[in-house]
Amino acid sequence: MNAMTPAERVEAAYDRIKSADRPEIWIHLRPRDEVLAEAARIHPALPLAGLTAAVKDNIDVAGLPTTAGAPSYAYRPDADAPAVARLRAAGAVVLGKTNLDQFATGLVGTRSPYGAVRNAWDPARISGGSSSGSAVAVALGIADIALGTDTAGSGRVPAALNGIVGVKPTKGLVPVTGAVPACYTLDCVTVFARDLRLARIAAEIVEGPHPADPLSRTGTQLPPPPARPRVAVPAPQHLESMADGWREAFDAAVTRLASTGVEIVEIDVTPLLQAAQLLYGGAFVAERYAAVGEHLDKHRHLIGTDLDPSVASIVLAGREKTAADWAADTARLAALGAAGHTALDGCSALLTPTTTWHPTLEEVAADPIGANARMGRFTNFANLLDYASLAVPAGFVDGLPFGVMFTGPAFSDRALAALAERFASPRLDLFVVGAHLTGQPLNAQLVQAGGTLVGPARTAGGYRLHALATEPPKPGLVRVTEGGPDAHAGTGGDTHAGGGTGTAIEGEIWRLPAAGFGALTAAVPAPMTIGTVELADGRHVSGFLVEPYAVENAPDITHFGGWRAYLTST
Repeated sequence: MNAMTPAERVEAAYDRIKSADRPEIWIHLRPRDEVLAEAARIHPALPLAGLTAAVKDNIDVAGLPTTAGAPSYAYRPDADAPAVARLRAAGAVVLGKTNLDQFATGLVGTRSPYGAVRNAWDPARISGGSSSGSAVAVALGIADIALGTDTAGSGRVPAALNGIVGVKPTKGLVPVTGAVPACYTLDCVTVFARDLRLARIAAEIVEGPHPADPLSRTGTQLPPPPARPRVAVPAPQHLESMADGWREAFDAAVTRLASTGVEIVEIDVTPLLQAAQLLYGGAFVAERYAAVGEHLDKHRHLIGTDLDPSVASIVLAGREKTAADWAADTARLAALGAAGHTALDGCSALLTPTTTWHPTLEEVAADPIGANARMGRFTNFANLLDYASLAVPAGFVDGLPFGVMFTGPAFSDRALAALAERFASPRLDLFVVGAHLTGQPLNAQLVQAGGTLVGPARTAGGYRLHALATEPPKPGLVRVTEGGPDAHAGTGGDTHAGGGTGTAIEGEIWRLPAAGFGALTAAVPAPMTIGTVELADGRHVSGFLVEPYAVENAPDITHFGGWRAYLTST
């Protein structure tokens, strides 16, 4: 997967730790020599051979304490959590345990006695939580991949604020055994990486049921999105109160996704936003008390030192919820979930901003509960309603990362990844007129390059078509006049490439990912070239053309209007 040896990657990681000077990232960092010795034993053929990993300190790593961000809670596990064991079995090397919002309760990254984790881009701003240390370790280039957890958005918000990818899988797809619960029935183990491909590789490696986890499950992944998928976005009223410039950044992201051939539909996401409020405002907070409330009750004298006051207030409030409260909120959640699914019917995913703003450390300190509440507007509902979600970078606002999120039903993980790849790698349109047309001998090249058919199209007037003596047979398209749409359509003309009149020529538009487009065009043999073609509707797209010398003695077949008509005639 990489040119460096495992030992070289480990050495580079520790050098980066020293130069980055961010001690607050780590709660426990393994000695360099110990990690180097482990790296030396890794087989180079493993899928993650030698990649460095960081693990959120509410997930067990054998040999290191698990604190969940509270020194008084620390214990030393005998075994790796299944997700950690699977990364290691695939060749990843664990560097250490990372800081977090205590007991994974928060979306800010400041609720820890080990210190606030500062943002990778601007140390005056928050990193986002609760998986703060894991996200910043990846964003700073220290770790190649990192594990976090996500109950309210902790695997997605810090990804967005630090400009990396965050994968929140379908609940139960990755075992939560060996992870300190936040809300046991809602928790997910998540993956961070700097690029989508690696994030998905790592996420699929840690997937799969585990006998010690009664909530782990398997399911059939939903099929990939169609060639022209439909993606929902929130109606304008749901995008108010975002930070300055963020609404414009999201609009640009929507435009970018639409440019790849996606159909965008606005929907009313009120049911989803109302469901989100139940995570902290409803009876489900009782799960937090069930997880760590007894520890907080026994150690109240440590609140303000070892135990974070904001976390303690949230967790201890869960004790007041009754079974009747739980029953009522469960019924309300079911109704809101049904309404949300109805709103998303026919859509492959929902695209939203990942969060709503990026506050400074001072702003969060001034209003720790209110500031945190703003962070989870678009994330809090996902685990309550059994959605998968994927956070990806979407540019910058005022020099800081801005991110968006694809969210879909359970087991849409791979479908969401396909949409995110489409978004992350913008697609390019290519006009074809001959052997690359649907059903023709070279069409498979377009498919292999990841292309999808957009539909039929034709050039503006002013083009001529010639039959070339190639194998397989193909035409050569040349422009001979500057004509607007349909200029000279249906006319005859000079057979020379350099002059005379032309006509509109039939073809197809194919849409390819940038990488596939580049590979295809790099392999185009002479005398064929890729140039700019004007279409009848006035657009200018890339298309197959031919060098003028190649048509000097080639039959002019312009009067047929296209390659298929010519083939039919012969």
